[in-house]
Order: sequence, then C-alpha cells, then structure tokens
Amino acid sequence: MAMHKLGISVYPEHSTPERDYEYMKLAAKYGFCRIFTCLLSVDKPKEEIIREFSDFIGKAHELGYVVAADTNPDVFNHLGATPKDLSVFADMGLDIIRLDGHFGDLEDRLITRNPQGIKIEFNASFDVSVDHLIRHGADPNNILMCHNFYPERFTGLSQAVFDKFNRKWKGLGLRTAAFVSSNNKDTFGPWPVYSGLCTLEADRGLPIDLQVRHLLATEMIDDILIGNAYASEEELKAMSQVDMTKTTIALCTVEGLNETELRVLKEFHHSGRSDASEYFIRSSMPRVSCKDKSIPYRECSQEKFVRGDVVIVNDNLSHYRGEVEVILKEIPNDGERNLAGRIPEEELLILEFMEEQPDHFWDFLIR
Repeated sequence: MAMHKLGISVYPEHSTPERDYEYMKLAAKYGFCRIFTCLLSVDKPKEEIIREFSDFIGKAHELGYVVAADTNPDVFNHLGATPKDLSVFADMGLDIIRLDGHFGDLEDRLITRNPQGIKIEFNASFDVSVDHLIRHGADPNNILMCHNFYPERFTGLSQAVFDKFNRKWKGLGLRTAAFVSSNNKDTFGPWPVYSGLCTLEADRGLPIDLQVRHLLATEMIDDILIGNAYASEEELKAMSQVDMTKTTIALCTVEGLNETELRVLKEFHHSGRSDASEYFIRSSMPRVSCKDKSIPYRECSQEKFVRGDVVIVNDNLSHYRGEVEVILKEIPNDGERNLAGRIPEEELLILEFMEEQPDHFWDFLIR
C-alpha cells in the first residue's frame, strides 16, 4: 500500500456526471487515487441512487480510484443493507464504507468481516472503541479511520484533540485519513455550507499545499483528501508536488547569502539532533562539508534572533561552521551566526512539530 494517498471528493447529487468525470480525470493526471463521496445527503429513491452511484463508481474505477462513501444506519435502511448484508454496496462497486453512525457492538464487529471484502472506515474524530472491537473479533485488516470535515467556521478540530485521536489510531496500526480544503471559488460539499471542508480549524483558509504539509508534519496521517469540490488545477498540482516523505517548511532567505550558505540550505536533507536544546533545532551534518569552506560574518541589524529565524554558524565559531539552526527561543546576535532567512508566520505551525520531533527529517522550501 502506498505510503500516502491523495484524494478528492465528488458529490454527484449536486453536480452532473460530465463535470464530475472531467474533475476525476484532471485529479488522476496529478496522481490522485482516492475519492470520498457522501450518501447521507442524497434524497432520492433507492433504485435511482444505486443506478447513479454505480455509474459514477464504475467511471472512477476506470481512472484508477478507490471510492469511499459516507453512510449511517438510515442510509443502510433506505438501500436495504444490513451489517450482515452489504451486497447492495458491493453491487454499486464501493471499495470503502465510512460509518458516520454505529449499529452496536456485535454489528460493528460483524461488518468488518463482510465476505465482499469491503473496507470499513470508522470516524476518526470521535473516541470510537475500535480497540474494543478488535479485541473482540473485528478484523483489523479491514478497518480504516477517516476524520470528519467541518463546514462551519470555528468548529474544526483543535490540534490537541486531533493529536489525541491520532495517537490512538496509530497505536492500533490503523491507516488514517483527514481532510484539507480547496480555496477555489464556488466550491461545495454535501451540505449548503461553504466555508471550506477541512478537519483542522487551523488549516481553514491556508494555501492547500501548506494544509497538506501541516498534516504530513504530524506524522500520523496517511491519506489526505480534499473535502470540497471542485479544487482548481493549480491546487491539485500544488498538492501533487508536495514531498510526502518528510516535513517541508518554507524559508524566505535574506539577500547576500554566499554559495556555501545557499548550498547547506538547499542541498541537505536536514535532521535535528536528538540531544535538543530549547533554543534552536541543530542541523549539524552540513558542518562536515563546510570544514574547509569559509562563511564570513555578515552584519545583521537584529540584536536578537527570534522564533522562526534560521541562522548559519559562521567563521567566528569555525568549529561549528555551517551548522544550520532553526531558532525556537530568543537568543542574542553575538556575531557567531549569520541570519539566513525567516520562516513565514503562517508556516510556524509546522515548526511546532519540528520542535516536538527535532531529530526527524525536514527540507526547506526556499522562497
């Protein structure tokens, strides 16, 4: 299974098959391979739902997508399904059933052992007793987790709550998905609310690639889905270009950096030291390549370096020359470090995770 997967959301009841298919083709071009859709908001006769969604899912499969649909007990009743009989969903071609509501302990265990092999996705934004279900016979190989999205402003998850849930799911070894939101005009979701469809409130309104990089920095999210439709091609492309293998953080460099300074910022895969200081994250490996180089002191008007500044040790402290330091807590500018740049304000939420896990890898996105 791929390390990370990118996904889009498609809501056939609010669009046309032609528009949806064009969007699916466009996203597939950029490597997207998951689709989220919603059956909760579809108010149509059973036969019409089955026909329309079967057609839509068939086209999605032709483009290489795996399709998940949001359901609850009311949807099951309307379509004639039960936790013991998922044949109607199998006939539609669904790969994943997301449960927005629950049936009861026995049924929630049984549904994970359906003979059709449909994956069951539980709501990752609630304290679901998945650990209890697994201990009592649910199939962990058939269980996925997917967070909610939050259309109403100021209702998205806090970082603390998000992290608490994710520690539980990752502790159980469960693949977990979360939502980011397009900032494109006239987007929509399953409900008539239009303030974005993200999981984390802190992500609402941020550039979509930063939302993705924020989720990746937590190191607890596997699949990242756009909650609203339709994202722009620029947004799809921006998401596809994010390096999914490590944390990445933007850096606005100062003028006057010499060739050695630019090289240590751009060419190294940085990793801080596990014997971390409270004042900065130390990327020490560049020192090896700077042993016989020169990084002259460069004057800087700042009397102090502050959180978010990135500095490089210069010739005045030659033993540590070339070490890249990301400032966490204010220190004096004593002439031993050159200011290399500053992490933009909106990117500091990523720095929080670098601070918590200083020895993990990160790259700078030089601007």
